[in-house]
Amino acid sequence: MSQQSLVQSLLAICITAVALGGVPGEPSEECADMNTWSEGRNNRGRTPNAADHPVRFLLLTRRNQSCARLISPVNLSATDLSLFNLNLPIKLVLHGFRVTGSKPDWAMDLGKALLRVEDVNVVMVDWVYTASFTYPVAVENHREVSLQVSVLINQLQKRGSKLESFHLIGVSLGAHVAGFVGTIFGSKIGRITALDPAGPLFKNADTSDRLDPSDALFVEAIHTDADNLGISIPVGHVDFFPNGGKDQAGCASSGLYNYVICDHMRALHLYMSALNASCPLTGIPCYGYEDFRAGRCVTCDGVFSGTCPTIGLSKNSGITVSPLPKEQKVYLLTTAEPPYCAHHILVELTVSPLERSAELEVTLRTGTQETQQRLKLETSSTVHSRVLSHPAARCEISSIQLKNTGNRFFRQGNVHVASVCISEIPGSLVVLNLKPASGFKFKTPP
Repeated sequence: MSQQSLVQSLLAICITAVALGGVPGEPSEECADMNTWSEGRNNRGRTPNAADHPVRFLLLTRRNQSCARLISPVNLSATDLSLFNLNLPIKLVLHGFRVTGSKPDWAMDLGKALLRVEDVNVVMVDWVYTASFTYPVAVENHREVSLQVSVLINQLQKRGSKLESFHLIGVSLGAHVAGFVGTIFGSKIGRITALDPAGPLFKNADTSDRLDPSDALFVEAIHTDADNLGISIPVGHVDFFPNGGKDQAGCASSGLYNYVICDHMRALHLYMSALNASCPLTGIPCYGYEDFRAGRCVTCDGVFSGTCPTIGLSKNSGITVSPLPKEQKVYLLTTAEPPYCAHHILVELTVSPLERSAELEVTLRTGTQETQQRLKLETSSTVHSRVLSHPAARCEISSIQLKNTGNRFFRQGNVHVASVCISEIPGSLVVLNLKPASGFKFKTPP
């Protein structure tokens, strides 16, 4: 039996089981919220079966955005259907592993942010119970959860919804739940957005066992913790790697939350910031992060034909080429605080030949805004480039300060700078070229 046939058979069994067993918490006119399962923390030795605890579905629309409604995935009532507008897109929000059994407090905020941007149906998928035991158990149950999500999609499809109108937004392990849902429906789901898709137990898995570009008509991913909880390999048509996909700006290296969770959850916060549309989060294709930081990739020509992909709800992330690329990595820098978007400023220094390596601290100033970043200079070249992040555009930068921060015993003591060029990428390289007659001279402080 083919994998697709097996999946369809399992879906039929799941629909029957849910229909016979019913769903705890029948739909009512009362406001609903995501569950909290404290017993998940107290029963680590148990192996719960997701089929024994059906998934809950909470609906938000512009008509009830302050009061989520619990709906049935099988027996959609007249009240359920009166809330749904089946002519509008349907967005399903899928949380991931809940280590403490707590509800994802961000889910409602994300739902409301989506509704501010588009008139849609937002369905929040509550599988907190089976996601709150041990991580391997949650992974074991994620396919069963996918089947239960597919029951709802199947019922809505029967009532007129088009598969291409479904947009699944999965956080961490929820991204792979979304991927399996896409497999069930023969890759005809419209869009999957993966927010730092989970890495443990998935990085070396076959594409049939994890999210990949074939799971929807368009798959995008934002990677912010690729060296720990997130996956390091591309899994979509386009994969955004902010700050190289790890060590996010503003996430300190001390404390459990800051060290373990902050990087992982930054993908969600970047996405929600992009929904607020206060400023763009634009990715630039490149061979790797260090090549991007070295200024070797400055446009979106080539694979994207000059149109850079952006994080948000624009169709196919703004990609206009056809067919869509697959597993295309794009890079961007962010700031430490919301709205996170930064301008990419390419700084190019021409210096006299160095006898030793050196290090300069580059300070960009715009009014009261200031950013400081280090630039290493190697002896192998006299031209040194680095892409830096700054809150303001190049034309708004009022001053540039260079300071030699190298140690006199290990690095170059004197650095003679012949010129400084700055430009903003992506875009044409129109530069501000500063060439003092005698050059700048920097000395290591005594």
